[in-house]
Amino acid sequence: MSDNPTGGVPHSAPIETEGPRIPLYSLSFAADPHAAYREMREQYGSLVPVELAPNVPATLVISYYMAVRIFNDPGHFPADPRTWQQSVPTDCPVLPLMQWRPNARRNDGAAHERYRQATIAGLDEVDQHVVHDTVAKIAVPLINAFCANGSADLVSQYAFPVAFAVLNALLGCPDEIAQRAATGMAAMFEGVEAERGNRLVMDALLELIHLKRIQPGADVTTRLLRHPAGLSDTELVHQVGTIYGAGIEPQQNLIVNTLRLILTDERFGGSVLGGSLSTRDALDEVLFNDPPMANFCFSFPKQPILINDVWLPANQPVVISMAACNTDPTIGTNRYGGNRAHLAFGGGPHVCPASSLAYLIAQDAIDQLLDALPEIRLAVPADELTWRSGPFHRALTDLPVIFPVSPSLPLI
Repeated sequence: MSDNPTGGVPHSAPIETEGPRIPLYSLSFAADPHAAYREMREQYGSLVPVELAPNVPATLVISYYMAVRIFNDPGHFPADPRTWQQSVPTDCPVLPLMQWRPNARRNDGAAHERYRQATIAGLDEVDQHVVHDTVAKIAVPLINAFCANGSADLVSQYAFPVAFAVLNALLGCPDEIAQRAATGMAAMFEGVEAERGNRLVMDALLELIHLKRIQPGADVTTRLLRHPAGLSDTELVHQVGTIYGAGIEPQQNLIVNTLRLILTDERFGGSVLGGSLSTRDALDEVLFNDPPMANFCFSFPKQPILINDVWLPANQPVVISMAACNTDPTIGTNRYGGNRAHLAFGGGPHVCPASSLAYLIAQDAIDQLLDALPEIRLAVPADELTWRSGPFHRALTDLPVIFPVSPSLPLI
């Protein structure tokens, strides 16, 4: 970064990138993003001109150390997108995931602190022993539903319903309300009918808030309601919405991507099932190489900033590629075996406050499955697995597996 990153900018400063931008929403990018990151590094270095959707320009950060510096500099790289979004069409497919909301993710300073403290207080009282038992109670019936078939799709039949049901239990959310919220959130991540998805999420979660005012419980939503910050219904909806956004799609992808690694990589497949490497080691490798949200941390500089001889335009998104930064050659190759210096959960004041919960839920869900079906294997060659398109997530369309027909597990 320059010594004076926010100093006065001469009118002649080349703040607009000329030439083509790399579309992060394409099927080819989804099929092999790591090849794309390597080409980006060769052509552009640390800062890459990309499109998040047609005619939505952004700069993608693919340098680990630059990402850490940006994460920890909200003064120059604020999270508030309101000026940017004034120029974005309302039907833009990425707008619902990037637009301003009264939550910790899209604010800085006192507002960020107020929202974040309430969320952390709601999460801190979650009993991890109870979560462990909850995952088991949810996982066993799901496994029993397909163990006698000898085959399953671990996305639709396991990872999604586990993530969905565990999050509902944490939030005290009835299934019917949660289903609408999950459907809306999936549309937002896919960028397909994203604005309709946004409305589905907001309407469903407002219903949850009203329900919890009448029927409080020992859950995160009730604790948010009772927090001294005195959040309004609108603010509460957006705090719960943030937890929903982090707790279903990314959690599902973390479980699935780790199972894919275990089932396709001999270093982990034989070792995890054999006991010499832990599921946690597999999770850590996935969080380095295939984090569930590959490109997702946004900031919006309020004035042009010069970094590494590149001008970043004012009020244009700067997006951290956690996947590319984690595989940045400058940080070396000894990244695994307990090393958790990855950026999969973000960094700085906006770092994810629920990373330990995410680890716990994913690890327990994977261990339940592998313990029940130790001879599980892919039903198709690994190179036939397909990835969902979208600029933000790293997500398989399905994960088909086969295994010896097995008897049902005793219910917990």
